[in-house]
Order: sequence, then structure tokens, then C-alpha cells
Amino acid sequence: MRIVPKRFVRTMLAPALFATTLLAGAQLAQAQAPAQPTGVRGTIVALNADTLKVHSNAGQDIDVKLAQDTPIRGVTLANIADIKPGSYVGTAAVPQADGTLKALEVHVFPPSMAGSGDGHRPWDLGKNSSMTNGTVGDLVVANGRTITVKYKNGEKKVVVPDDVPVVNLEMGDRSLLVPGAHVVLFAKKGPDGTLSAMFISAGEKGVTPPM
Repeated sequence: MRIVPKRFVRTMLAPALFATTLLAGAQLAQAQAPAQPTGVRGTIVALNADTLKVHSNAGQDIDVKLAQDTPIRGVTLANIADIKPGSYVGTAAVPQADGTLKALEVHVFPPSMAGSGDGHRPWDLGKNSSMTNGTVGDLVVANGRTITVKYKNGEKKVVVPDDVPVVNLEMGDRSLLVPGAHVVLFAKKGPDGTLSAMFISAGEKGVTPPM
């Protein structure tokens, strides 16, 4: 019977133990990472008690749970002239070659909602899209508008073409959640797969939230 030297065994085991440790660490990090919210865009089918049924733009009927305090925002049409220095806005946008962002939409918050979602983050409205919420600083009117959106620890220059939808956001309630209303919402997925709304933006008078 051949006896394997202990040094050889240690040499072979060390990489295997190291790899196992790395794998366990990666799995733990993945388990601890917060799940990304699920975006739902579509049309309301019905609201039954605390369950909102939405027919998504992808053609699926999706049930979303509501809490008593789930924030609901009304969305109304606005004009680009409503954007002024000091306005608090959000804009979904895509990067341009010169380092600026090109707006896909802009929503203007009321003063009572200033500070909502402050910052710059990835968004799901298109490839490489982002969402920037902040206060309008510089504003230049020429072939549309170019605005500087300032947020904590940064700012972005955003070009807003004339044909980009601009809407107002306002505080709302469940009276906006009627069949046929267009909505954009983001929800957390529970362990059992159920979706719970984090907030809902609902169009008023047929408006489709563009964000």
C-alpha cells in the first residue's frame, strides 16, 4: 500500500478549501444582496380590497398587493415651460457621446415631494437608461432645453428634446386606481413570489405615465 506524504495532501487540499471558501462567500453575498424591485407598466383591470390587478404592456395579468400606506402619485400632463431653476424633477434618460444625458421623459414633483428619490441610478425604461432625481440648476433654452439636475454628491446635464413627454406628479390616493387607468409601479417580490407595491404612479384623465 502506497503512503501519500502529508505535505502532498496539504498541497492538494489547500486550493480546494480556498475555492470552497470563495464559493461560500459568493453565495452568502448573493443571498444578502437586496432583490431588485420589479417594474410593472400597464393598465388597471381591477382593484379588489388590497389587490391591484394590472394588465401589463407585455400582455400578462399581474396581481400586486397594496398596503394601507402604499404611496400613490397622480400623473398629469405638463409643459416643458413648467421646468424652471429650482424645480425638483426626475428624468429617465440615456447617455450621449458628449457625456450629457438625453431625456426619455421628465416628471416635475410638487414642492411637498422635493427630495423624493434624490440621486442617480440605473433604470429599466431602455438599454443603458438611468433615472436622475434632483433640483434644476442651470437651464438653457435652445432646440428644446438643457437642464442641470443637481443631487447629493453630483449633478447631470440633461438635454430635453421638444418631443419628450413632460408630466406633473402630485400626491394621490386609491381613487386614482380605476379600471382603464395607466400605471407604472415598482414592487418587491416575496419568498412566495407575491408582489407588494412600493409606490404607484397612476395617470389621470387617460394620461400614460412615461417613466
